[in-house]
Amino acid sequence: MASKQHVLNYANFRLFLIYRFFMTCATLMMSVVVGWQVYSLTKDVLALGLIGLVEVIPQVSVALFAGHYVDVLNRKKIVLFTTLLLLVGSAFLYFYSVPEYNMYSIFGIFPIYATVFLTGFVRGVLMPAHVALLGEMVPRDLLTQAATWNSANWHIAAVVGPALGGLIYGFFSPAISYATVFAVYFIAIVCIFFIKYQFIPPLIKKTEGIIESIQEGIRFVLKNQVLWGAFSLDMFAVLFGGAVALLPVFASDILHVGPQGLGFLRACPAVGAIIMAIILIIYPPVRNSGKLMFLGVGVFGLSIIAFALSKNIYLSAFILLISGAADNVSVVVRQSILQLFTPNEMRGRVAAVNSIFIGSSNELGAFESGLAARLMGVIPSVIFGGGMTMLITLFGLKYAPKLRKMELKDLM
Repeated sequence: MASKQHVLNYANFRLFLIYRFFMTCATLMMSVVVGWQVYSLTKDVLALGLIGLVEVIPQVSVALFAGHYVDVLNRKKIVLFTTLLLLVGSAFLYFYSVPEYNMYSIFGIFPIYATVFLTGFVRGVLMPAHVALLGEMVPRDLLTQAATWNSANWHIAAVVGPALGGLIYGFFSPAISYATVFAVYFIAIVCIFFIKYQFIPPLIKKTEGIIESIQEGIRFVLKNQVLWGAFSLDMFAVLFGGAVALLPVFASDILHVGPQGLGFLRACPAVGAIIMAIILIIYPPVRNSGKLMFLGVGVFGLSIIAFALSKNIYLSAFILLISGAADNVSVVVRQSILQLFTPNEMRGRVAAVNSIFIGSSNELGAFESGLAARLMGVIPSVIFGGGMTMLITLFGLKYAPKLRKMELKDLM
């Protein structure tokens, strides 16, 4: 029986995990390198925040349309071709960073932002494509298990990627860092190429236009309090509580640990998330799932406040580890909700709506962090964001009762 099987018994899922590891590793390596490079060139916290804004605009703009096509076209090919665009972007950043070409003195910082814009476009397509493709690889009763492994895999890459990015940047150069990113993206493309995937014709009515199709996906989410509640909680909590965009400032000006320390700090939330993922693999969050999600977000907000007050690299690292562990509880529950509440033929569109929420929380949150730091100062802005995250958690507990009472075991 499927329920007695393990999700890793499925070859396609194993290949998907390997692909996601290398793709995520390369993307986060590039994120660390771009953040440090931009700050070292500009010394401006707002320039760091603009990285998030430049990425979120194309991501949010394309997401709903991407969700429609993910439900219509071959999902494997969509993932393959869009990952190729990330490969092209890393090659462009390599040439930009070669000292002999002197690109910064000619074009300024614009080429970096242009590449980040391309990355945002690709993420707007890849995020719903990943969710939809994953949902086809394992039986329904293994989807929570798959979501947990997928989250653990992502966070392992989130340890390796930032650490490698910071170390290679610190000991070598930005150009060598981007060359490494290019190589890792290439490995990811090879992995996705070998996934055996049989394209099933879409169930969307042929007479249904793209706008009508998108509207159907939005209506599906808005009519389901558990879905929109989970998406909204993640969006607003991380929108205000994300301190990651300001880590270059903390590493450089507050903790004084350099690019190597930045890579270390960026990896700490992922280490916490991996530890939590191991716990969730042993004890799946299928009981009191909604309450666990709210608890995770609340602890995340509290840890962000504590991080802002820390002046010690080791204490800061420990606090970030706790924040990652807490956040991963809500991530696993939210991913399971998305898979279990959504029929396969709508996963692309519903995942696209979710990706807008995620994009708003992460990249737009990065812009909010940079702007708030400019207006309020770095430490007060992070304290404010953590406080807002905790208030949003309390608000959700009161006004999303179905999410609070939700139990994943009832859906499996």
